[in-house]
Amino acid sequence: MKDLVSSWVESSARSTLSRLHQQIGVAGLAAAAAVPGLSAVFDQHSAAVRDILAAGVEGSAAVAGVVLLAGYTRGLLDEAKTTGWTFRAPADLSAWTTSDWITARLVGVCSLAVTIDDRPTGSG
Repeated sequence: MKDLVSSWVESSARSTLSRLHQQIGVAGLAAAAAVPGLSAVFDQHSAAVRDILAAGVEGSAAVAGVVLLAGYTRGLLDEAKTTGWTFRAPADLSAWTTSDWITARLVGVCSLAVTIDDRPTGSG
């Protein structure tokens, strides 16, 4: 039963990250590939999130990375909603350079999601 539950949780996590990628990541990562310096901004956000998940989540060793990342993302979006944040797609590729912090962080999450491991992290 534990394997079934773990599979469901990981599937749900992947769905969350996939939706985020379709809504924000595709355009944001395309902008990062086209606009000088923008990739570095998103990479810094990816690195910060990776560090938070590796060192800042108690008990993370037993949880798949994709689950941790989706949980972080849901928490970030919940907090953003309480502040009234909504995603506003930049009008063109260069407009991504003035993205707000939350948008940049979410693109960083999308970038990290491509490489995150489904297996438990083994640290934490």
